[in-house]
Amino acid sequence: MIVPRQDLHRSRFRARRLLLTALAVVVVAAFVAWGVIGRSEHVATLRVVADDEATLKVQVIAPAHGPRTRAVSLPGTIKAWYSAPIYAQVSGYVGAWYKDYGAPVKPGELLAVINAPGLDEQYAAAKSGLAVAQSKYKLAEVTAGRFKALSGSQAVSRQEVDVEVASAASEAAQVQAAEHNLARYQALEQFKNVVAPFAGVVTSRDTDVGDYVNAAGGDVSAHGHSTELFTVADIHKMRVFVAVPQTFSTMLKPGLTATLSLPQYPGRLFKATFDTSAHAFNAQTRTVVTELLVDNPDHKLWPGTYADVHFTTSANPNILIIPEQALLFRAQGMQVALVGPHNRVHLQDVTLGHNMGETVQILSGLTPQDRLINNPSAGLLDGETVRVVPGVAGIAPAPQFQTAPALPKHLTEAQRAKVEAARAGTSE
Repeated sequence: MIVPRQDLHRSRFRARRLLLTALAVVVVAAFVAWGVIGRSEHVATLRVVADDEATLKVQVIAPAHGPRTRAVSLPGTIKAWYSAPIYAQVSGYVGAWYKDYGAPVKPGELLAVINAPGLDEQYAAAKSGLAVAQSKYKLAEVTAGRFKALSGSQAVSRQEVDVEVASAASEAAQVQAAEHNLARYQALEQFKNVVAPFAGVVTSRDTDVGDYVNAAGGDVSAHGHSTELFTVADIHKMRVFVAVPQTFSTMLKPGLTATLSLPQYPGRLFKATFDTSAHAFNAQTRTVVTELLVDNPDHKLWPGTYADVHFTTSANPNILIIPEQALLFRAQGMQVALVGPHNRVHLQDVTLGHNMGETVQILSGLTPQDRLINNPSAGLLDGETVRVVPGVAGIAPAPQFQTAPALPKHLTEAQRAKVEAARAGTSE
């Protein structure tokens, strides 16, 4: 049967149109499927990223053994071996001074002279008083002798003889009193010369020519305010006073040494030795006054100088230490955050020892194999899942606190236990 050409063309057109329609449907379906699949993958990726971001990232460290020695730095004050304020012992006007700030002096060397005209007159009067008393005594002594010679005769009575003898004894006592009074003014006359009590340097001069000064107890007849004229200090050896906290008081014993560093001498250290302590704590500061001695042959150390005093004392290396920022201050007490199996947090109670500045001793609650979180968040919860990360460059913990490399995930629990035991130096 012969198909007409027109019907053949129609059939071919319909077939072609169906094929194109089918292809279009397939392409659209492919695009729709690709979009759905891509969106699902994107959602899954976002879910993974969100879960990852929601997990707290932490850096873990391990406790370290403490050092064998412990360094302690405390502020101290340097004082002179001897330091004496010099006061006037007589009232008068400063006639001259001979030593200024920083002048070296010897024992008895003249510092200043005080003009005391009132004292001079009292001294002269004391001399005259002694002469009068001596004259009276001589007359009384001669009279008593004459009466003694006439004793037993009818010229004088026994009563008159006794009176003259007693009068002579009284005049002798008046001579002694006059001599002591003169000696007193002689001593005060010597105090017009202000002298150094010992060898040293003049650290202050608080007077000038013409100043009126009051006696500081040497002249009981003077009244008014007394001010020091000079201060003399012996600086061949210096005393260093340090307030040592109660925590470190156990190191204070004979044989303890320290080094001093001063701001004006960078890089130079001065050796000091322990001398004594107050053996009592200040109730307000909980510190004990401690005295150290340091030689000062070149007089580089001055009284009143601030110094950093560095002590080095023995410590127990078996006590573990951790960074201070690894501690958690909770109502239950002091805790640390440990990372256990499956990266879950366990809040562990610990007992603290000495605070060593950047680190603190742990007396109980930790082992060297523990992994604890460095600088944990205050809101960290027990049992919370965390993710361990290497840390941020530049703020990594000290090498002594760095943990051992993480164990491979494919190890069984028994294998992990053996590796941990080997790292701890034990055998199973």
